[in-house]
Amino acid sequence: MEFFNLHTHNYTNSKDVLELVNQYPNEFDEKIPYYSIGIHPWKIEENGVQSELKIIESKLQTINCLAVGECGLDKRIETPLDIQIGVFEKQLHLAEKYKKPVIIHCVAAFQEVIEVKKRLAISVPMIIHGFSKNELVARQLVDNGFYLSFGKYLLQSRSLGTELESVFKSIPNHRFFLETDTVEEGIYEVYALAAKYKNITLDELQKQIGNNYKNVFD
Repeated sequence: MEFFNLHTHNYTNSKDVLELVNQYPNEFDEKIPYYSIGIHPWKIEENGVQSELKIIESKLQTINCLAVGECGLDKRIETPLDIQIGVFEKQLHLAEKYKKPVIIHCVAAFQEVIEVKKRLAISVPMIIHGFSKNELVARQLVDNGFYLSFGKYLLQSRSLGTELESVFKSIPNHRFFLETDTVEEGIYEVYALAAKYKNITLDELQKQIGNNYKNVFD
């Protein structure tokens, strides 16, 4: 593995990239070699949650399933937050049972995600994907044991001049990942920009993320 893409919806079958492809229980593609699987808060259908959880649990027992997710909380959708929290917690229990990391979708609910992690005493690694917030939120998450993954918004920072560049620079090197999510750019471009922002070589970045991968997924 030369590159690791923590979260993508677009499987490219690149030989030098380990792609962790997002899958949904009811839209599962057997051809994907490595994947995460979970109930996204946007896709919660109360009548189908139990059957989806059974599918997730069956997949978590295979070596190709590397993580639970993406799952999490989103305050900007109509689904009531208490329902979202219930579905999120059920997936966290499965992650604990099968010792799999969790890839988290979080919108305007970071304090709630932190609270759930503490209350349930979650021990497996939890990774906030697509991070785009300020340094204060980043520090709170890192201090509470979360990893942060950067991609789409980091690429946008090149042209928008956002503070995400300085936020990314502030993240300890052993606590971040890189991803493409749904963007057209490849993981190579994300790595190149991340190496520039961190002021390290591409080789150094590859080794660092390789170590992060071993610490979280092995």
